[in-house]
Amino acid sequence: MKFIPNCCTSGTTPGNPGRRNWLKAGASTGLAVATGLTLTPGTASAASLTQTQRDAMTPDQVIEMLREGNARFRSGKMQSHDFLAQKRATATGQYPAAVILSCIDSRAPAEIIFDTGIGDAFGARIAGNISTPDLIGSMEFACAAAGAKLVLVLGHTACGAIAGAINGVKLGNLTGLLEQITPAVQATPYSGERTGRNAEFVNAVARQNVLHTMEIIRTNSPVLAGLEKENRIKISGAMYDLSNGEVTFLN
Repeated sequence: MKFIPNCCTSGTTPGNPGRRNWLKAGASTGLAVATGLTLTPGTASAASLTQTQRDAMTPDQVIEMLREGNARFRSGKMQSHDFLAQKRATATGQYPAAVILSCIDSRAPAEIIFDTGIGDAFGARIAGNISTPDLIGSMEFACAAAGAKLVLVLGHTACGAIAGAINGVKLGNLTGLLEQITPAVQATPYSGERTGRNAEFVNAVARQNVLHTMEIIRTNSPVLAGLEKENRIKISGAMYDLSNGEVTFLN
């Protein structure tokens, strides 16, 4: 869900007419009261986050926003995004609430499965949703410089990169990438067939890999780890199920 200050529940914001009727289905009144914000139900186009809206949210409320977006995606009742209005509204500034590190798999586009629009979340994609120094630097920019409240590592079922790492695939530069998943393969407790042919084992490793990536981020970024200790951000993980469209948060 997204939150709207009382001053924005009426009238039209220049360059973003949809902002006056921000839709968030199933919004929690308790969260609204806690943040001093009101929630405006409706059916108009969804607007981009403003700085006031984003800054009023806690990391847990950002997670709730993503949960509700995924619920809309699964129900087929996604918001009507006016992407042109969002483009205009964010042309001179952006206030994303989260940075999402996900896999390049074409079946797992984070913006769609969380029903977000332009300006709502930073997106980083790499096979196997691993972390690299460059990606961690990008996350530091997203949180320390741009004000995002959540770092979300998003894995998914039936991940080809995970299966490749399990099977020890060697292919050019992909070899080194898959080797970064190997610690998750080794750390996954499983008594059955430990091969990339076993879908259950692949999914178990994918989950472990999300947790592993979260710890790599904390270890390799004192900046992000410090922000998390100060409760200014949260580093979280989730798994996306390709079969039913559901995102399950791991912590």
